[in-house]
Amino acid sequence: MADADSKKGADAAVEEEQGFLSHLIELRDRLMKMALSVAVLFCALFWFSDEIYTWLASPLLRHLPDSQMIAIDVAAPFFIPFKLTLMLCVFLAVPYLLYQMWAFVAPGLYTHEKRLVVPLMVSSTGLFYAGVAFAYYVVFPLVFGFFTKVAPEGVQVSTDIGRYLDFVITLFFAFGIAFEVPVATVLVVAVGITTPEQLKKIRPYVFVAAFIIGMFLTPPDIISQTLLALPMWLLYEVGIWFSSIYKKRIVEAGDARDRRIDDEAVDPADSATDASAARADSAATSASKGRGPFSPGSLQNSLTKSGDPDPGP
Repeated sequence: MADADSKKGADAAVEEEQGFLSHLIELRDRLMKMALSVAVLFCALFWFSDEIYTWLASPLLRHLPDSQMIAIDVAAPFFIPFKLTLMLCVFLAVPYLLYQMWAFVAPGLYTHEKRLVVPLMVSSTGLFYAGVAFAYYVVFPLVFGFFTKVAPEGVQVSTDIGRYLDFVITLFFAFGIAFEVPVATVLVVAVGITTPEQLKKIRPYVFVAAFIIGMFLTPPDIISQTLLALPMWLLYEVGIWFSSIYKKRIVEAGDARDRRIDDEAVDPADSATDASAARADSAATSASKGRGPFSPGSLQNSLTKSGDPDPGP
């Protein structure tokens, strides 16, 4: 008996170890696919790295006197476009990277968790792209036009390509993250941290906090700060609206589940009651006909042929 228990324990340990190794192997395969996707994009876009940097710098080049930038470091003309191209490949591969993460995590999630994660993942990706596009097409022309016009007389604006790349990447991430406000709002309501009613009560504080966040995430000018704070506040209102809809659906789903559980709990009792009533009716019928369990003619033995009436005592 002890040998059998030890054998079962050893088999369980082996199965657990094999399951852990299978997860590690799957994780390795997913990471390799993610790296391969970025590498393929990089090989395709590396030959256009100079054109990509020129396109990124075009909002500033329009406002420079000679439409030229400078490179302080010796290797900057090669490594800065190289760095930009690599970051662009990761940026473009984000949907595929998120899909690989989802494919690895999804088997361990419940159905209601999958229904929550998939819309949040898609919306967060789209909102991040929208924030980056807003920064490039709306914020950059206004900010760079302001900076070049306020330069003192006799000062020539000559921006280094490396510092310009760091500056625009910072703004891209700032606006991309700021545009995630609706997702964060829905998420805190979904996990039960707060409610849409409480979010509506703190609107004035959120409005002030949006300008404070814009002050830290943007350059020290009122234009970029306002252009970041106003979308954050508007997206906060959008998040409240979506969280109210999501909460309503949660309440309706919970009511439907409770009704289903109640029905399943009541049905067995009803069946047992119906069966008891049927047995009682059958016993009453037999008693009225004189065919009770101990009445004459109700039993047969080995001396009575099947189908013949019991002669009685």
